[in-house]
Amino acid sequence: MPETEPRPDHGRAGSLEPRVAVLPPAEGATLPASPAAVPQIRRAIRRFAQRHGAHPRVLHRMELAVSEAATNAVVHAYEPGEGGEVSYAIDAEADEFEIVVMDLGHGLREKPSEGLGLGLKLIAMLADDFAISAQLHGGLEVWMRFSR
Repeated sequence: MPETEPRPDHGRAGSLEPRVAVLPPAEGATLPASPAAVPQIRRAIRRFAQRHGAHPRVLHRMELAVSEAATNAVVHAYEPGEGGEVSYAIDAEADEFEIVVMDLGHGLREKPSEGLGLGLKLIAMLADDFAISAQLHGGLEVWMRFSR
């Protein structure tokens, strides 16, 4: 009996439709806020950006800025011995990448930091755009944008 409806081709040889690899537009994860999280986040950001065509100079800027943001979350968000998490997300748009690094820690505090205070300044220099916002239930979100 002849078929009355066309069947989808599913990319078989001879198909008129090209097969296109579809990449997810965004990726992210939540990790324990420990020093080991910083290189994990940096590598994940790099892999995602490379798959989505980031220029090597942009990759370098992203990696450094993300390392600073993740390090700030690990070192400053929680009290010593207090457990916590750091999350990241990256999104690829047509001509830019957006990255968010956030924690649920204590937010910006008035007490002096043990660091030199250069991390946020460095992020501001590396990213094409950058913002810090307090979370409703505690913690900070660092948002960064990089042109491809």
